[in-house]
Amino acid sequence: MISREQRTPLSEWWWTVDRLLLAAILALVIAGVILSLAASPPVAVRIGLDPFHFFNRHVLFLVPSLAVMIATSFLSPKHIRRSALIILAFALVLIVATLLFGPEVKGSRRWITLLGVNIQASEAAKPAFVVVVAWLFSESARRPEMPATSMAMVLLLLLVALLVAEPDFGQTMLVLAVWGTLFFLAGMRMIWVFGLVGASAAGLFTAYLFVPHVAGRIKRFMDPASGDTYQLDMALESFMHGGWFGQGPGEGTVKRLLPDSHTDFVLSVAAEEFGIILCLALLALYAFIVIRSLSRAYATEDLFSRFAIAGLAVMFGTQASINMAVNLHLIPAKGMTLPFISYGGSSMISLAYGVGMLLALTRQRPRVEMESIGAANAAYA
Repeated sequence: MISREQRTPLSEWWWTVDRLLLAAILALVIAGVILSLAASPPVAVRIGLDPFHFFNRHVLFLVPSLAVMIATSFLSPKHIRRSALIILAFALVLIVATLLFGPEVKGSRRWITLLGVNIQASEAAKPAFVVVVAWLFSESARRPEMPATSMAMVLLLLLVALLVAEPDFGQTMLVLAVWGTLFFLAGMRMIWVFGLVGASAAGLFTAYLFVPHVAGRIKRFMDPASGDTYQLDMALESFMHGGWFGQGPGEGTVKRLLPDSHTDFVLSVAAEEFGIILCLALLALYAFIVIRSLSRAYATEDLFSRFAIAGLAVMFGTQASINMAVNLHLIPAKGMTLPFISYGGSSMISLAYGVGMLLALTRQRPRVEMESIGAANAAYA
């Protein structure tokens, strides 16, 4: 046991961190390990790899991910802002490098190899972008003379332009949704919020007109007979096979036919083998993390912490909602991972960094410390 009397960084972290929030995150991590073991072997065998190739890599990715999450949760709000600014700048440079030198896969350039490791830079950019924008909006509310809102708008346009150039419209819509949420929380005029919604709709319509794979996904969603809906049909079938309590661990059959059963459609594997009950339990965990984070955001008096917590929570919850909605054929297909459940190193480390900042910002801090944090915002460097 860690005593309250001990004045060490570890003891202070343990007694100030939101342990229920931490427990919910770790529960998702454990569920991800179990579902990776259930979903990934058929995919590996199908492409000629060792049956446990993806599972071993999933567990391997967990080591740096958990280290990043715990280390980040020790940071103060000032250091969170600084680390986010550095990581965002580095991620933007990597996205540009990806567009210039990355391999083209299915018409997109989203990955670049550094030191033998495939990196999706847009994943790292997301949580850092949220925190930097939260700081800009908090400064705009604190010091109206500072052009912080204009800077946040320029930053949004820059990131969106790079994501569209890849192209990655799913990440683009996620970034726009989180930015719009922060824009609304910052108390901006509703006309600007409606303008952002209108611009997003116009951008989606333009993508429908000029980007073939976007048009294809939307057409298949509206009219399944217009194209290949094999994966979506298999995903829905897995829910029907599983019922409420599932077929049992290892008894699923649809996963042998789903090409992306270990990534985009891992929820379908969970539904077939463990039942809708497990899917609802996962949904409850995601909802708990988002709602508890938002309640902490509402309770904090520091504007930066409030905006950053809310933005990170909305990003986390929206990403999970998109993945689940695709599995249930509620929205057009989009390759987006289910947080801490789907296979993917860049996604997992990025999510760990995001929830690490969430844990750091929701830690209980004395009022005196919070006042000093608020005063330091104006002198941010």
